[in-house]
Amino acid sequence: MIEVAPADARRVALRFAGLLSSDPTPARARAASAARQKAIVRTMLGELGAVQLDTISVLARSHELVAYARYGAIRRAAIEDAYWHGHESFEYWSHAACILPMESWPSFAFRRRDFLRKGERWHGAPRKDLDVLLGTIRDAGPITTSEVGGAKRGGEWWDWSDSKIGLEWLLDIGRVVVSRRVGWRRTYDLAERVVPDHLLHDDLDDEQCVAALVAAGARVMGIGTAGDIADVHRLPKAAVARHADEAGLVPVTVKGWPRAWATPDALDWLSAGTRDRHRTTLLSPFDPLVWFRERAERIFGMRHRIEAYTPAHKRIHGYFAMPVLHQGRLVARVDPKREADALVARRVTLESSSRTAIEGTARALAEAASWVGAERVVVGDVSPASAAPALRAAVTT
Repeated sequence: MIEVAPADARRVALRFAGLLSSDPTPARARAASAARQKAIVRTMLGELGAVQLDTISVLARSHELVAYARYGAIRRAAIEDAYWHGHESFEYWSHAACILPMESWPSFAFRRRDFLRKGERWHGAPRKDLDVLLGTIRDAGPITTSEVGGAKRGGEWWDWSDSKIGLEWLLDIGRVVVSRRVGWRRTYDLAERVVPDHLLHDDLDDEQCVAALVAAGARVMGIGTAGDIADVHRLPKAAVARHADEAGLVPVTVKGWPRAWATPDALDWLSAGTRDRHRTTLLSPFDPLVWFRERAERIFGMRHRIEAYTPAHKRIHGYFAMPVLHQGRLVARVDPKREADALVARRVTLESSSRTAIEGTARALAEAASWVGAERVVVGDVSPASAAPALRAAVTT
């Protein structure tokens, strides 16, 4: 049994999440052309395997923040084009609603079949004539929900119209694909017009799908427990042990961890003794590095929860608290907001009052402000309060 030190397991987590010694460097990525930046983001998506989508937009939407965390202030238009233009990615249910590399389309056949067997999801069975919807898309080209009867009945956000339920059901079972987004609205097209033919008809059985996703999840983790690896694409934990040998995974021990596995690539990388080049940045709460809270707490010692859906008076760290990554550690949490010409850090919670934590947080705020076009950083409440003067001084230098 190979023993891996917790510090090395943390380095592997950063490396395989694309947040350690990235190539190209953020400076080179920022200086690249729009076409090159688009290619960089597409490569990132392929390496991460899934980028989670979320409706909340503070500094930017989460899928944009994932690229920003790795490459800094690259063009937001290039990020959007990389995700949704062409035939290289699609949206589907993975870790949650995610943008996925097109090459993984066959691996999700088991989930599409499962939806089809159940006949419904949380909105109930579709009531709209699905053949009519498919015919409309076939004749009119890619469509939004508004073009076939509206997105909602006019009630709460989940109160979808029959057309919306029908389109989402066709998406669940793989008959249609989200080909792009317009103003955050999904645009639906026929799967056969978007998915390359060799992938559309690559019929894996359910167990082959799960095996492929176990291997894919392990590549993203580098080193992970069954829960870590399964969580990437929301698989049963038992599937990891069942397919570990098939995926070429190596059993390892990490002090304080449950049973774990490593990929050969992760072990080779550790053996190579590569010099670390760390990234200082704000992370989306839905970033692959921290989206599985149990793993983030085990690796970084930070118990982080998103509080956007918590009543304001009960929030501890803020509406959209973003962890601050600095020198391979999570050193703080920042709840940011854009107001006029300022990036306002409404609440900052430092893990310690050390100079390292303060300087890292100030650097992360300054870069984020530059990316969103803010001219200054305003620091609100700071915990511990004794660190507030030093942090405010640091963001103005």
